[in-house]
Amino acid sequence: MQVTLKIRRFNPEKDKEPWWGEYKFEAEPTDRLLDALNHVKWYVDGTLTYRRSCAHGVCGSDAMLINGQNGLACKLLLKNLGSKITVEPMRGFRVIKDLLVDMEAFFDKYRRMKPYFITHSPVPEKERLQSVEERQRFDDTTKCILCGACTTSCPSFWANPDYVGPAAIVNAHRFVFDSRDEGKDERLSVLALNEGVWRCRTIFNCVEACPRGINVTRAIGEIKKALLLRKI
Repeated sequence: MQVTLKIRRFNPEKDKEPWWGEYKFEAEPTDRLLDALNHVKWYVDGTLTYRRSCAHGVCGSDAMLINGQNGLACKLLLKNLGSKITVEPMRGFRVIKDLLVDMEAFFDKYRRMKPYFITHSPVPEKERLQSVEERQRFDDTTKCILCGACTTSCPSFWANPDYVGPAAIVNAHRFVFDSRDEGKDERLSVLALNEGVWRCRTIFNCVEACPRGINVTRAIGEIKKALLLRKI
């Protein structure tokens, strides 16, 4: 199939404004969008810049705006995107160059959730046991790969970049509802702040954007409920 790839380009070192680069070439319908981007970079214009790593939908590196929706370039087949494809950097992040965005603020919010086990009780003789039902309580939110697709699909984040965002809340959920963890109150205290979970307006964009199929809005609702039961 012949593909027309329209890419939003921007090099802050020489461009005053973003511009559109258009590239036409033959590709296999079963090629992924990442293959098409690699073709442009390797054979047409080596200055094209984007982030990618595992190419298997696990690392979350190549999240971008594809035909107006956030997704992973390595997971989307050309035959499902059509012959004319528009690619842009994710919204709400500073563009470093072309499709490469600065995610440091995103990861700073993630770190604020203390995304690691916190325990204060003595270390047990064996492992900290957990039932199947207790594991299922937070199983969905363990799938997050920190691609940023949910956060940059969120109008609340567009309006207020200080909002912690869906991804940070999802990763807090993973530990808040883990029966083995003892840092629940520490995380909920952060989520109760002005830029925390209450900024969510339940728009569901995050659910649609998540390439891992996480029910992000449900997780956010469960955090809100936990705060209300805690009486904030």
